[in-house]
Amino acid sequence: MRQESVEFYSEGSRVRGLWRVPDTTTERHPCVIQGPGWMGLKDANLYVRYHEALTAAGIAVLVIDYRGFGDSEGDRETIDPHRQVEDLVNGVTYLTTRHDVIPDRIGMFGSGGTGGGNAVVGAARDPRVACAVAQFPIADGGDWLKRMRSEYEWEQLLVRLEEDRRKRVEVGTGEMVDPRREIMIPTPERNSTRIKSDVDDRVPMSVSLQSAQSIIDYRPLDFVDRIAPRPLMIIAVEGDTVTPTDHSVALYEKARAPKQLVMQKNTTHYAAYDRYWETVTPLIVEWFQKGLIGGDVVVETTNEDGSANTRIVNLGDAG
Repeated sequence: MRQESVEFYSEGSRVRGLWRVPDTTTERHPCVIQGPGWMGLKDANLYVRYHEALTAAGIAVLVIDYRGFGDSEGDRETIDPHRQVEDLVNGVTYLTTRHDVIPDRIGMFGSGGTGGGNAVVGAARDPRVACAVAQFPIADGGDWLKRMRSEYEWEQLLVRLEEDRRKRVEVGTGEMVDPRREIMIPTPERNSTRIKSDVDDRVPMSVSLQSAQSIIDYRPLDFVDRIAPRPLMIIAVEGDTVTPTDHSVALYEKARAPKQLVMQKNTTHYAAYDRYWETVTPLIVEWFQKGLIGGDVVVETTNEDGSANTRIVNLGDAG
């Protein structure tokens, strides 16, 4: 896998990414764009092995830092998944300008909370995305934040948000909070995991409380049925306490075919990355291969009974 640093503009701010390509001389590649998961960065070690597997299969990868994160420009006091989806859509446009990309074979991958949700919303919003994989996505940001809290803690958050709206109107600035402890609520597994330790010291430690409202207003479930007929894979963990399992199931059930649900059992959210790595990663690669590495000749047949069949002829298959 070869790598280079790249950049493009998203709504006026410079977004920086890593462009990872196969070790081949192929001039043009199908590719996948990825935005990091919750509080993640493009160069996290967690993503490298996924990208090595994809590039080994002939699929290039662009992974970015969202605006305000890592090496990208932009407001560093706000976490807004709607804005992150804009970055992914602008990233797709950037990919179509590259001479080494096959522009109608671009997929979208996201992992972890808003990262998985962004792959759903991004694919739904951008018809240029030919195939998507959402690993551990959230379906409803408000439900996600509420279920981390007791009932009185949730009511307290709503009161703080209302007070913060008034303060921002009156004085122009709002409350700043620790995103890992006051927007997300630490669980024993979140506190003990070291899976993002290589980038933890480079992510914002203080963001606007308004960010919580942006997440509450974020509902990938409202978008997922717009992806078809493009294929969508959803990957979940049974009994997940970090990104609730029923969020993945709800997305899968509302999505229209072609779709696939991969459920990992007898593990936990963070442990699944390692435990089922050798099983799940080939499934991701195969999904993108089928969705992105098609032939340039499409044969559509209408049968006497009115049914239709579509066959994609790969190069070399015609004979």
